[in-house]
Amino acid sequence: MENHDHTNLIQKLLACVAACENCATACLNEDDVKPMVRCISLDRDCADLCSQAARLLERKSEIAHQYLLLCEEICRMCAEECGMHGHDHCQICADACRQCAEACHMHHERINQD
Repeated sequence: MENHDHTNLIQKLLACVAACENCATACLNEDDVKPMVRCISLDRDCADLCSQAARLLERKSEIAHQYLLLCEEICRMCAEECGMHGHDHCQICADACRQCAEACHMHHERINQD
């Protein structure tokens, strides 16, 4: 892995983690949680994957850039789901996820399988 400064990417990843965690918690507090189940599930997955991506980048892991491909995918899925809900926390989360997906897209590498 090349030696790049990933400060901005890591900040986007961690902002996405925070937005997803906030969204999941807020969704659980909605009067009708049932329509929010997929949103909560994707929020939690996205937060976990983005958090792991940030750790991999911090430790300069050999697979960090390949891992960003998966991270981009979950961010796009989460943004699409959150974008369908009118709650402010969902819209904030969708925006953070879109920004994170774009940042991951700019830095990811294909997965090599020999």
